[in-house]
Amino acid sequence: MSINLQKGQKIDLTKGGSGLKSVMVGLGWDEAPQGGLKALFGGGNKSIDCDASVILCGEDGRIVDPNNINNTLIYFGNLRHISGAIVHMGDNLTGGGDGDDEQIMIDLPGVPQNIARIIFVVNIYDARSKNQHFGMINNAFIRLVDNEKRTEICRFNLTENYSGMTGLVVGEIYRRNGEWKFNAIGQGVQEASRLQSLVDMYR
Repeated sequence: MSINLQKGQKIDLTKGGSGLKSVMVGLGWDEAPQGGLKALFGGGNKSIDCDASVILCGEDGRIVDPNNINNTLIYFGNLRHISGAIVHMGDNLTGGGDGDDEQIMIDLPGVPQNIARIIFVVNIYDARSKNQHFGMINNAFIRLVDNEKRTEICRFNLTENYSGMTGLVVGEIYRRNGEWKFNAIGQGVQEASRLQSLVDMYR
Protein backbone atom coordinates (compact mmCIF):
# COMPACT_ATOMS: atom_id res chain seq x y z
CA MET A 1 0.00 0.00 0.00
CA SER A 2 1.35 3.41 -0.98
CA ILE A 3 2.17 5.91 1.77
CA ASN A 4 0.95 9.50 1.42
CA LEU A 5 3.67 11.76 2.79
CA GLN A 6 3.48 15.23 4.27
CA LYS A 7 6.18 17.87 3.88
CA GLY A 8 9.23 16.95 5.95
CA GLN A 9 8.31 13.29 6.37
CA LYS A 10 10.92 10.60 5.73
CA ILE A 11 10.54 6.90 5.01
CA ASP A 12 12.96 3.97 4.79
CA LEU A 13 13.20 2.42 1.33
CA THR A 14 15.63 -0.47 1.81
CA LYS A 15 15.79 -1.04 5.57
CA GLY A 16 14.55 -4.41 6.80
CA GLY A 17 15.49 -6.30 3.67
CA SER A 18 12.78 -4.87 1.44
CA GLY A 19 14.75 -6.04 -1.60
CA LEU A 20 14.10 -2.74 -3.35
CA LYS A 21 16.58 -2.23 -6.18
CA SER A 22 14.97 -0.42 -9.11
CA VAL A 23 12.93 2.71 -8.43
CA MET A 24 10.89 4.82 -10.82
CA VAL A 25 10.50 8.40 -9.62
CA GLY A 26 7.52 10.08 -11.26
CA LEU A 27 6.86 13.80 -11.14
CA GLY A 28 3.67 15.44 -12.32
CA TRP A 29 1.88 18.79 -12.51
CA ASP A 30 -0.97 20.54 -14.30
CA GLU A 31 -1.36 24.10 -15.48
CA ALA A 32 -4.02 26.10 -13.65
CA PRO A 33 -7.13 26.65 -15.83
CA GLN A 34 -7.06 29.49 -18.36
CA GLY A 35 -8.61 32.68 -17.03
CA GLY A 36 -7.71 31.85 -13.43
CA LEU A 37 -4.37 32.38 -11.79
CA LYS A 38 -2.64 32.27 -15.16
CA ALA A 39 -4.49 35.32 -16.47
CA LEU A 40 -4.39 37.12 -13.13
CA PHE A 41 -0.61 37.01 -12.96
CA GLY A 42 0.04 37.80 -16.60
CA GLY A 43 1.00 34.37 -17.94
CA GLY A 44 -1.01 34.99 -21.07
CA ASN A 45 -1.49 32.01 -23.34
CA LYS A 46 2.11 30.82 -23.24
CA SER A 47 2.42 27.21 -22.13
CA ILE A 48 4.37 26.58 -18.94
CA ASP A 49 7.42 24.39 -19.56
CA CYS A 50 8.33 22.67 -16.27
CA ASP A 51 11.54 20.65 -16.25
CA ALA A 52 12.33 17.91 -13.74
CA SER A 53 16.01 17.39 -12.98
CA VAL A 54 18.24 15.48 -10.57
CA ILE A 55 21.13 17.02 -8.62
CA LEU A 56 23.69 14.56 -7.22
CA CYS A 57 25.41 15.38 -3.94
CA GLY A 58 27.78 13.74 -1.49
CA GLU A 59 27.35 13.29 2.26
CA ASP A 60 28.39 16.92 2.77
CA GLY A 61 25.37 18.09 0.77
CA ARG A 62 27.57 19.52 -2.00
CA ILE A 63 27.49 18.51 -5.64
CA VAL A 64 29.79 15.55 -6.26
CA ASP A 65 31.75 17.00 -9.16
CA PRO A 66 31.67 20.82 -9.49
CA ASN A 67 34.10 20.62 -12.44
CA ASN A 68 31.94 18.32 -14.57
CA ILE A 69 28.23 19.15 -14.63
CA ASN A 70 27.39 15.89 -16.45
CA ASN A 71 28.52 13.92 -13.40
CA THR A 72 26.39 16.09 -11.14
CA LEU A 73 23.19 16.91 -13.02
CA ILE A 74 20.67 14.72 -14.85
CA TYR A 75 18.30 16.84 -16.93
CA PHE A 76 16.87 17.22 -20.44
CA GLY A 77 20.37 17.98 -21.78
CA ASN A 78 22.06 15.05 -20.02
CA LEU A 79 19.56 12.23 -19.61
CA ARG A 80 21.88 9.49 -18.33
CA HIS A 81 24.47 9.43 -15.55
CA ILE A 82 27.86 8.04 -16.56
CA SER A 83 27.27 5.05 -14.23
CA GLY A 84 24.01 4.18 -15.99
CA ALA A 85 22.30 4.00 -12.59
CA ILE A 86 20.22 7.19 -13.00
CA VAL A 87 18.30 7.76 -16.23
CA HIS A 88 15.88 10.58 -17.10
CA MET A 89 13.21 9.35 -19.52
CA GLY A 90 12.87 12.68 -21.33
CA ASP A 91 11.34 16.15 -21.24
CA ASN A 92 7.62 16.89 -21.30
CA LEU A 93 7.10 20.41 -22.66
CA THR A 94 3.53 21.04 -21.51
CA GLY A 95 2.54 18.99 -18.44
CA GLY A 96 -0.57 17.90 -20.30
CA GLY A 97 -2.43 14.67 -19.54
CA ASP A 98 -2.90 12.59 -16.43
CA GLY A 99 -0.24 10.75 -14.46
CA ASP A 100 3.51 11.33 -14.48
CA ASP A 101 4.81 14.11 -16.68
CA GLU A 102 8.46 13.11 -16.33
CA GLN A 103 10.09 9.97 -14.96
CA ILE A 104 13.54 9.12 -13.63
CA MET A 105 14.76 5.53 -13.27
CA ILE A 106 17.22 4.70 -10.48
CA ASP A 107 19.14 1.46 -9.99
CA LEU A 108 19.96 1.81 -6.28
CA PRO A 109 22.75 -0.84 -6.10
CA GLY A 110 24.44 0.80 -9.09
CA VAL A 111 24.59 4.32 -7.64
CA PRO A 112 28.29 5.21 -7.11
CA GLN A 113 29.41 5.37 -3.48
CA ASN A 114 30.32 9.05 -3.70
CA ILE A 115 26.65 9.91 -4.31
CA ALA A 116 24.75 10.13 -1.02
CA ARG A 117 21.88 12.43 -1.99
CA ILE A 118 19.76 12.24 -5.15
CA ILE A 119 17.78 15.49 -5.17
CA PHE A 120 14.73 15.99 -7.38
CA VAL A 121 13.99 19.53 -8.52
CA VAL A 122 11.55 21.16 -10.94
CA ASN A 123 11.93 24.58 -12.51
CA ILE A 124 9.90 26.62 -14.99
CA TYR A 125 12.05 27.25 -18.04
CA ASP A 126 12.36 30.97 -18.86
CA ALA A 127 9.90 31.73 -16.05
CA ARG A 128 10.84 35.37 -15.52
CA SER A 129 10.76 36.40 -19.16
CA LYS A 130 7.35 34.72 -19.52
CA ASN A 131 6.08 36.10 -16.19
CA GLN A 132 5.29 32.58 -14.95
CA HIS A 133 5.59 30.89 -11.54
CA PHE A 134 4.34 27.89 -9.60
CA GLY A 135 1.19 29.72 -8.50
CA MET A 136 0.03 28.83 -12.02
CA ILE A 137 0.58 25.11 -11.44
CA ASN A 138 -1.88 22.68 -9.83
CA ASN A 139 -1.61 19.09 -8.59
CA ALA A 140 2.19 18.88 -8.38
CA PHE A 141 3.46 15.60 -6.93
CA ILE A 142 6.36 13.20 -6.70
CA ARG A 143 5.90 9.45 -6.32
CA LEU A 144 8.21 6.45 -5.99
CA VAL A 145 7.41 3.11 -7.62
CA ASP A 146 9.07 -0.28 -7.09
CA ASN A 147 9.90 -1.12 -10.71
CA GLU A 148 10.13 -4.87 -10.16
CA LYS A 149 6.86 -5.23 -8.24
CA ARG A 150 5.10 -2.47 -10.23
CA THR A 151 3.74 -1.03 -6.99
CA GLU A 152 3.74 2.55 -5.74
CA ILE A 153 5.80 2.97 -2.57
CA CYS A 154 4.92 6.51 -1.61
CA ARG A 155 3.52 9.78 -2.92
CA PHE A 156 4.03 13.39 -1.86
CA ASN A 157 1.44 15.92 -3.06
CA LEU A 158 2.72 19.51 -2.96
CA THR A 159 -0.26 21.43 -1.63
CA GLU A 160 1.38 24.68 -0.47
CA ASN A 161 0.93 28.00 -2.23
CA TYR A 162 4.08 28.41 -4.33
CA SER A 163 3.03 31.71 -5.91
CA GLY A 164 6.06 33.71 -7.02
CA MET A 165 8.35 30.67 -6.98
CA THR A 166 9.96 29.54 -10.23
CA GLY A 167 11.62 26.41 -8.84
CA LEU A 168 10.88 23.62 -6.38
CA VAL A 169 13.13 21.25 -4.47
CA VAL A 170 10.59 18.43 -4.41
CA GLY A 171 12.30 15.61 -2.51
CA GLU A 172 15.41 13.48 -2.21
CA ILE A 173 16.49 9.86 -2.02
CA TYR A 174 19.45 9.74 0.34
CA ARG A 175 21.85 7.14 1.69
CA ARG A 176 22.42 6.70 5.43
CA ASN A 177 24.31 3.85 7.12
CA GLY A 178 24.16 1.82 3.93
CA GLU A 179 20.39 2.16 3.53
CA TRP A 180 18.33 4.35 1.19
CA LYS A 181 15.59 6.66 2.46
CA PHE A 182 13.25 9.27 0.96
CA ASN A 183 12.64 12.78 2.27
CA ALA A 184 9.61 14.86 1.16
CA ILE A 185 11.00 18.42 0.95
CA GLY A 186 8.64 20.72 -0.98
CA GLN A 187 10.86 23.83 -0.80
CA GLY A 188 10.03 26.72 -3.11
CA VAL A 189 12.85 28.66 -4.81
CA GLN A 190 12.17 32.19 -5.96
CA GLU A 191 14.66 32.46 -8.81
CA ALA A 192 15.12 29.32 -10.90
CA SER A 193 14.37 30.44 -14.46
CA ARG A 194 17.65 28.73 -15.26
CA LEU A 195 18.51 25.34 -13.81
CA GLN A 196 21.97 26.62 -12.89
CA SER A 197 20.38 28.62 -10.05
CA LEU A 198 19.25 25.38 -8.40
CA VAL A 199 22.62 23.70 -8.94
CA ASP A 200 24.39 26.67 -7.34
CA MET A 201 22.42 26.08 -4.12
CA TYR A 202 24.48 22.91 -3.62
CA ARG A 203 27.96 24.16 -4.52
